[in-house]
Amino acid sequence: MQLLGRERERAALDRLVESARDGHGGALVVHGEPGVGKTALLDDSVDKAATLRIVRSAGVEGEMELPFAAVQQLCGPILELAERLPPPQRDALDIAFGLSAGPAPNPFLVALAVLGLLSEAARERGLFCVIDDAHWLDRASAQALGFAARRLAVERIAIVFAAREMGQALRGLPDVRVEPLGHRDARALLESVLPAALDDQVLERLIVETRGNPLALVELPRGLTPSQLAGGFGVPAAAALDATIEESFERRVAALPRDARLLVLIAASEPTGDAALVWRAAERLGIPESAALAAESSGLIAFRPIVAFRHPLVRSAVYRAARAVERMEVHLALAEATDPDTDPDRRAWYRAQAAVMPDENVAADLERSATRAQARGGFAAAAAFLERSAALTVEPARRAGRALAAARAKHQAGAVDDAIALVERAEVGPLDEVQRAQAEVLRARIAFAIKRGSDAPPLLLAAARRLEPLDAPLARETYLDALTAALYTGRLAGAVNTAHVAGAALAAPPAADPRPVDLLLHGLATLLARGPAAGTPLLRQALAAFARRDMEPGEALRWRWLAGVAAGLIWEHEGWDLLTAHHIRAAREAGMLAELPLALSTRVGVHLHAGETKEATALVEESDALARALGEGIVPRYGSLALASYRGQEDEFTSLVRAGIEDFLARGEGLGITAANWWTALLNNSVGQYEAAFAAAVEATRIPGEIWFATFALPELVEAACRSGRPERAAEALESLSASTSASGTPWALGVEARSRALLAPGDAAEPLYREAIERLQPTRLRLDLARGHLVYGEWLRREARRTDARNELRAAYELFTDFGMEALARRARIELEATGEHARKRTSDTLDELTAQEAQISRLAAEGNTNREIAGQLFISPSTVEYHLGKAFRKLDVRSRTQLAKRLR
Repeated sequence: MQLLGRERERAALDRLVESARDGHGGALVVHGEPGVGKTALLDDSVDKAATLRIVRSAGVEGEMELPFAAVQQLCGPILELAERLPPPQRDALDIAFGLSAGPAPNPFLVALAVLGLLSEAARERGLFCVIDDAHWLDRASAQALGFAARRLAVERIAIVFAAREMGQALRGLPDVRVEPLGHRDARALLESVLPAALDDQVLERLIVETRGNPLALVELPRGLTPSQLAGGFGVPAAAALDATIEESFERRVAALPRDARLLVLIAASEPTGDAALVWRAAERLGIPESAALAAESSGLIAFRPIVAFRHPLVRSAVYRAARAVERMEVHLALAEATDPDTDPDRRAWYRAQAAVMPDENVAADLERSATRAQARGGFAAAAAFLERSAALTVEPARRAGRALAAARAKHQAGAVDDAIALVERAEVGPLDEVQRAQAEVLRARIAFAIKRGSDAPPLLLAAARRLEPLDAPLARETYLDALTAALYTGRLAGAVNTAHVAGAALAAPPAADPRPVDLLLHGLATLLARGPAAGTPLLRQALAAFARRDMEPGEALRWRWLAGVAAGLIWEHEGWDLLTAHHIRAAREAGMLAELPLALSTRVGVHLHAGETKEATALVEESDALARALGEGIVPRYGSLALASYRGQEDEFTSLVRAGIEDFLARGEGLGITAANWWTALLNNSVGQYEAAFAAAVEATRIPGEIWFATFALPELVEAACRSGRPERAAEALESLSASTSASGTPWALGVEARSRALLAPGDAAEPLYREAIERLQPTRLRLDLARGHLVYGEWLRREARRTDARNELRAAYELFTDFGMEALARRARIELEATGEHARKRTSDTLDELTAQEAQISRLAAEGNTNREIAGQLFISPSTVEYHLGKAFRKLDVRSRTQLAKRLR
């Protein structure tokens, strides 16, 4: 009867089950208020999915701080299939589930392992995963399951979640909201459970008061006598529905004998449903077995085969209705009944809940539990253990230190507000100088993570200065953090900008034996404070250090992206390519999904400057897919903006840049505004709108110290100023550009400088410069700047009335830009070519162009000799997804083997 009026919801679940059978899996979130019938819908769908393999799990309020608790419950029946996973994933899963020891696995590597495990379980007959009470999932499980749920398009897997509301981890997934029953269905359900007919007025009042909630309609009448129901006297007044249902449960529990009530409270306090543990605790409180019969007679709980409540609200009603002294008594009994060797963390938590006064023994136990939780990657659990440990610590200094450790764990777990509150609590206690500096660093890093605005640089700078006499290596790392923050803040900086941070970093004592991070700090600070001539050689030393394969992995993962950016700043395309490729590979191997969007975005420019638009597109699409997998909104940011600009897609770029600038301003990210102006200038130069290009390029280059994207905007400013009749401004921009390119001396740098000088050169003096630009760029991968060299040289030749020579250059430019898929520049070259009297031949598309970005990326990896499992591990998708896209690529390219594929791609 509880499925009355649920045709829409049942149809959505039926479609989900069919999708798994057909190999086009998916996920669905069924959400609505407590008691509205979500669990009944799940049970109904399980009955219909009998041909599929079924695994179930449920969030438990008392286990929300235990990492991977729910996902371990889900994967338990299929865990033997883990032996088929790649070793890094298998090891990560074992450590996360506490099956083996090892360093804390990255949570997203665990998520990938969960996806792989589900994929293996679905191979034979499909898989239906059912997760109830998802609002109570522990954070690690929610992330892992949300990640998997977003990657099922070609899997025989269906995942359904039931939750009270859409949480962050599930946001963006398909959903169906379960509404209360309509009047007719509510009345039919109520009449079916009443022992006798009721007066219409009383019946209608019950329907109104329960607001069509099925659980309320079924449960509330059970707590009332026939006379109360008949007269309407026992019908409660309107109140919060949760509270109304819980009050009904509380009345029924209150009617139980004391022993039965205590037994039910033990069960409510023990979240795993372990009947043996419940009975051991009951024995310590002298509760007889007969109490279970009395408790079960209420219809609210069953003790066999596992302890299970009729509804999660029963558990919360029992726990909240108990007196504090009863809860402490029960927690102490559970602690005494828990084996300290096999489950020390639960025992520590129960002891902590039973503690009334500070107790160092309990606090120390919790601290040890936090260490174990961190080893499993459970930062949220570690934070909970440390927070309670601090509260139970007697000695003030130790209490402050534990609060600071809890703040760090909260920050790592993404609980920013809690982290700030714990830092404040720690700062009240007696911290030593090192701890105070660490607290400042933590505050500053939180500020930078929340908003790349002007708050972070001064906080990080102050922390670095405080750390100098205490921990010099950490101080230099913090200076580099501050410099990075100041570069991001850029034109929106407050009292502290890049010049302030660079000066302070250079004034600090240098490292006696510099690490790569020290070299990077020194090079960037020198470049900012003293210019490219002084800074470029130092940055080259840093790049060489970061390129070494024996570099410390943690340092490489944290800073190699910035080294890659620095390579681009000094026109070292090969270094930019090498370092960003290393960084992406290391992030993939470590399973650091949260790190990958940054790693991918720093590599987009490598491919765009090489004219490899499809490769750049694959990076942007992967970054967007990761944002969806991580439950984040896809904000128009660097990669997608750059791609739209280089491709010459005016309408798309206009839409993206408007939303992007709003986002950059909201975050205080001046760097993004500079980038947006550079790409606006590039696009307008591409379409011949030189006035607009000039305005944007001026805006991109007007702030001193914005070296990141402003350097690349200088060639756009030279071209736009020349084309719009502003030779003086072009000369000024060329002088700034030359300071950077001359210090670099790479073929890329000197080729771009020669092209820019040619635009300004009078008469015949221009031609040798145009030729120099092409000759310097010809042997390199910098095909975009080579094509632009052919274009401006061809335009100059046409204006010199040398039509035949112009055709050769313009034809080369047109063909290159067309190959790149850069529409605006190709159109500009075509118009110029046709002005010479030659009709531009339409290029026939290669079947390679028909591959999607993901198909092309998977095909390249397969051609390099990677197996499907290896490709899946690199791209954070399942082997089935690799197989699906590779099959489509084989059909499009008309190849039958990986050997043929490799030849075709070559």
